[in-house]
Amino acid sequence: MVNEYQIKKQICEIGKRIYDRGMVASNDGNISVKLNDNEFLCTPTGVSKGFMTPEYICKVDRNGNVIQANAGFKPSSEIKMHMRVYKERPDVNAVVHAHPMYATGFAIAGIPLTQPIMPEAVIALGCVPIAEYGTPSTEEIPDAVSKYLQYFDAVLLENHGALSYSDSLLNAYHKMESVEFYAKLLYISKQLGGPKELSEAQVQRLYEIRRKFGMKGKHPADLCPNAQSGKPSCHGCGNNCKGDCANSAKSDNSDLVSEITRRVIEQIGK
Repeated sequence: MVNEYQIKKQICEIGKRIYDRGMVASNDGNISVKLNDNEFLCTPTGVSKGFMTPEYICKVDRNGNVIQANAGFKPSSEIKMHMRVYKERPDVNAVVHAHPMYATGFAIAGIPLTQPIMPEAVIALGCVPIAEYGTPSTEEIPDAVSKYLQYFDAVLLENHGALSYSDSLLNAYHKMESVEFYAKLLYISKQLGGPKELSEAQVQRLYEIRRKFGMKGKHPADLCPNAQSGKPSCHGCGNNCKGDCANSAKSDNSDLVSEITRRVIEQIGK
């Protein structure tokens, strides 16, 4: 079993990766790892994620209260966002928040990452919606992110950055890498005249591959009511489903699924 010190070292290593890849600048970003239902390790506020050592890492409880922190260090004010993820996604053991250049550019422009342009992105992420803007360090961001937690493993934060989460720290980091790579490819393809999207049939085959792999996490392949009933999925539909997905969700007695689906469809149709 990995001890706390080893996990702190892993947090520092991931912090250096996101810093070295230009996903954060200065003291931006934050990382956390779940130890158990009431103990979490997290990066401190006001330090560069590229120059941390294990002594920097703080321990907090499920409410974000400090359990242990060395002198001069305190948890990031964004810990509220992390705690909301852990509360609503029991399968999540690590959260990464960063400001990757291309993904954040899309978040600032108000453009979600929904176009199916490459198999890896479709299988790994599905779609990456935008959580509405919230003031940093308040409950506004957790409330905005909460709407998407049951349906996606990564979200853009409007005018802010990106958030990814998974069953391990490495997987949460890989999600962030995938989001940025997806955003960069989409940006480049737009400069070259616009992306040639995968067809609906191709997307459905990729969804089926994901299901056969038994991949963990939340994804439109598993949650879209239309896809579950054999109809075209919401992914990249360009609003052609005319609300059918939302109606299907209502028939499943899930108002929240309906609302999330409606929002995603609206974003895709912009």
